[in-house]
Amino acid sequence: PTCIPVSGDHQSKLTLMSESLRNDGRIWVPKTAVKGLKAVDAAKIAEEDRDYYLERKYPAFGNLVPRDVASRNAKQMCDEGRGVGNTGLAVFLDFSDAIKRDGYETIKGKYGNLFDMYKQITGDDPYEMPMMIYPAVHYTMGGLWVDYNLMTTVPGLYAAGEANFSDHGANRLGASALMQGLADGYFVLPYTIGDYLADMPYDKIPTDHEEFQKAETAVKERINTLLNINGEKTVDDFHKELGHIMWEYCGMARTEEGLKIAKEKIKALKEEFWKNVKVLGDNEEMNMSLEKANRVADFIELGELMVDDAQNRKESCGGHFREESQTPEGEALRIDDEFSYVAAWEYQGEGKEEKLNKEKLEFENVKLTQRSYK
Repeated sequence: PTCIPVSGDHQSKLTLMSESLRNDGRIWVPKTAVKGLKAVDAAKIAEEDRDYYLERKYPAFGNLVPRDVASRNAKQMCDEGRGVGNTGLAVFLDFSDAIKRDGYETIKGKYGNLFDMYKQITGDDPYEMPMMIYPAVHYTMGGLWVDYNLMTTVPGLYAAGEANFSDHGANRLGASALMQGLADGYFVLPYTIGDYLADMPYDKIPTDHEEFQKAETAVKERINTLLNINGEKTVDDFHKELGHIMWEYCGMARTEEGLKIAKEKIKALKEEFWKNVKVLGDNEEMNMSLEKANRVADFIELGELMVDDAQNRKESCGGHFREESQTPEGEALRIDDEFSYVAAWEYQGEGKEEKLNKEKLEFENVKLTQRSYK
C-alpha cells in the first residue's frame, strides 16, 4: 500500500494513506527528472510536462488499478529518477482536478480526516498542493489453514488472529486483522481449546523429561551466546539492513539476479550478526534488547527462506512479481503447468539447504485466467 514517504533514517514506521484516495486523486510525476521537487512547487510543472503514468499505462482503470500494480509502478518511477520530494522516493497524488470538478466541501466530506492527518504530519495542505505518497511494507499475505475451532493440521496447535485465513482469506488489512484478533481471542479460543484439553491425559510432563531438558538447554545456550558476543552494531542496525535487502531485492518486483544478490547479502549479514551484534543488559530481568535480538535472528532465517522460495518460483503470481515473467502489457504472467502447487519448505538443520515439499493445487470451481487492466 501507499504511505507518507520516508523523510530520513530515524523513522521506524510510516503512516498509511488509504488506497481510497485514488478514487479521486490523480497520480503523476514529471516527465523528466526534477531533483528535489516539492509539493508546494508542483503547480510550476506545466500540464504537458506531467506524466499521469497509471492513466497512460492502464487506460481502462487509470488510478483505480489494484494496489500491487499501483505500488510497483510508483517505485519504478522513482527508480527511474523521476521521484519527487527531498529523497526522490515519492510520487504526487493530486486532488486539484477533483476539487475543481466536485468542489471543496465534497472532497472534504470524503477525505477530510485523511487530509487533516496528512497536514498534521507533513505540514502540507492537500487542498492546496498535491500529497506525496510512496509504497511501504504492510502485512505479509497468507495465513495458516484452520478448522472451525481454529486448530491447524497439527493436533493441539491453534492459530489465532491474522495468523490464520479463517475470516479474511489471504487479505491482511489493518482493521480486519484487529477484528479477527479480537473475535478469535474473545469468542472462539476460550471455548475451543478447552474441548481439546479436556481429552488430554492429566499427567504433567516433568521438567526432568529428556525433551524438556533439551529445549531448556538450547534456549539457555542461545541466550548466553547473544549476550556474550558484545559486538559493535545494535540489533536495530541489523534489523534495518535486513529490511533494506528484502525491500530492494525481494519486494514488490523481483529478478533472478536481484534474488542471487539478496541471498549472498543475507548470508553475510547472518554471519556478521552472530559475530558483531551488541545486546545490552543481562538475562536476570526483563530485557527488550535480548528479546529483539532473538526476533531479528529469526527474521534473518525467514528472509533467507523467502528469497529461496522466490528463486524457486520462476513465474509471477499474486503478490510475487518476477520481472522475467510478465506479459507484453506488463501484467503478472503465471506458468500454471509448472507452478500450480503450494511450496512447503522443510528445515534440514543449521547450514543445510531446506527441502522443498509440494502440495498440488486443484481448481474445480474457479477457472485460472490472466488479468489485464488495459
